[in-house]
Amino acid sequence: AASKSIRPFRSSEEYLEAMKEDLAEWFNTLYDLDIQVDTFLESLETGCHLCRHANHVNRAALEFQQQHPQVAAGMRVPQNEVVFQARNVVPGSFIARDNVSNFIQWCRQDLGIQDVLMFETNDLVLKKNEKNFVLCLLEVARRGSKFGMLAPMLIQMEEEIEEEMRDQMGGDEALGTRRESRDPRVPPCPGRARPVALCDLKNLDELVREILGCCSCPSQFPMVKVSEGKYKVGDSSTLIFVRVRSHHVPPR
Repeated sequence: AASKSIRPFRSSEEYLEAMKEDLAEWFNTLYDLDIQVDTFLESLETGCHLCRHANHVNRAALEFQQQHPQVAAGMRVPQNEVVFQARNVVPGSFIARDNVSNFIQWCRQDLGIQDVLMFETNDLVLKKNEKNFVLCLLEVARRGSKFGMLAPMLIQMEEEIEEEMRDQMGGDEALGTRRESRDPRVPPCPGRARPVALCDLKNLDELVREILGCCSCPSQFPMVKVSEGKYKVGDSSTLIFVRVRSHHVPPR
């Protein structure tokens, strides 16, 4: 009940919109594009940008394998080039469908992405299943970050939170063992090529209080600040991590 009293997004559609916004910014940063959230699917439906990104991941993976062969030996390293047509591709055409299909095949065979996170060609071309398309792109970005590529902010936040959770739950001894097993030449989180940009338009505590003030649950629970960005709700001992990105306040 405590966790349900915090609702930063009023619907799954709003959360999906936040993920699209993050992915659009990520694509724009990587490839100097101008993809807008409102036309996110339309910008990618020819499959050209998707296939180009897949080959970018391949190159990053090859460089990582050459620089850190021992670490790469325990990872799934994509290698097959994705063949696609980039010129005069009409949305919805056979060529566009073929491009998207080639990207999907690469995701399945080279990255090994699970079916539950995959999408089908019509999901993008006919906009039938926007959610799975977005989830698949996030997973592709997550895999790419392991080879040193810039990750979307949501993925960067995941990595940051996972590190903090390990620090709290693992203890110094467990962390020491983990560090010894890792190749010291490899940075702990190669995907975080630059720090997460946090929005400072409002104080984080004010934003959290504002969100709690919108709660209409019959039973209200107090939120206690543990440290910067970390909160507890009610009698629960579960830590809630809060980060600010763009215009959203996503908890983890």
